Amino acid sequence: MMIKIVIAGPRGNMGREAVKMVDKELGFQLTAVVDHKYNGFRMKDVEGMEPLDLPVYEDMEACFQQVSCDVLIDLTTPEVGKKHMLTAFEYGVRPVVGTTGFTDVDIEELSAIAEEKKLGAIIAPNFAIGAILLMKFSRMAAKYMSDVEIIEQHHDRKLDAPSGTAVKTAQLIAEVRDPKKQGHPEEVEKLAGARGADYDGMRIHSVRLPGLVAHQEVLFGGEGQSLKLRHDSFNRTSFMPGVKLACETVMELGVLVYGLEEIIE
Repeated sequence: MMIKIVIAGPRGNMGREAVKMVDKELGFQLTAVVDHKYNGFRMKDVEGMEPLDLPVYEDMEACFQQVSCDVLIDLTTPEVGKKHMLTAFEYGVRPVVGTTGFTDVDIEELSAIAEEKKLGAIIAPNFAIGAILLMKFSRMAAKYMSDVEIIEQHHDRKLDAPSGTAVKTAQLIAEVRDPKKQGHPEEVEKLAGARGADYDGMRIHSVRLPGLVAHQEVLFGGEGQSLKLRHDSFNRTSFMPGVKLACETVMELGVLVYGLEEIIE
């Protein structure tokens, strides 16, 4: 079965890699892209896009009205991504979204719509398979080592902090760990924020520097020992196997899934 795909955000770093991946996969067919500029252009005529003879749209609804689409890959922003998801549901298109920053209320609302329409959808804070394994290993370790801190590092153009991956990691750990305040009970921050964000007593630290892509460490401490789990994405191609898996899997779903770890055993 050929899966017909539209990509939103084709000029971004992730978007360009997604276009290349979909274009080369034998089971995928790219039918159009959606960008906030260049409506009516062809991709091959737009600087920053792959040289493909495919239409560019600014309006998602117009795109769905004029081209055939099974799956929408959205790599934009939470606000735009949510609007695109709502439009996709209206047209029977299954969204695969790689944007972080969705709220719990957003997830609940979108999940209800997906379930009502019996349409699969995937929102993935991180598409890197290694990062998903890091989350799973962290949850496993937290059963036995409950003192934990998370350090996530990203490029300096990332808008949200902490990252969606760090938050999702903390959520998974919290499922098996009782909330507890870590550090000295009389600890004082001499500079506000020095100890990072607090999630159920766990601390999450965000680093933003040019040259970084996406990196995360989960540090566990215990009596006379420590454990460090780390994952590094050195370029955006590291996310493409996960995007491919999500596009294939979403066709078999009838609900919204949040987190790629839910479809990886």
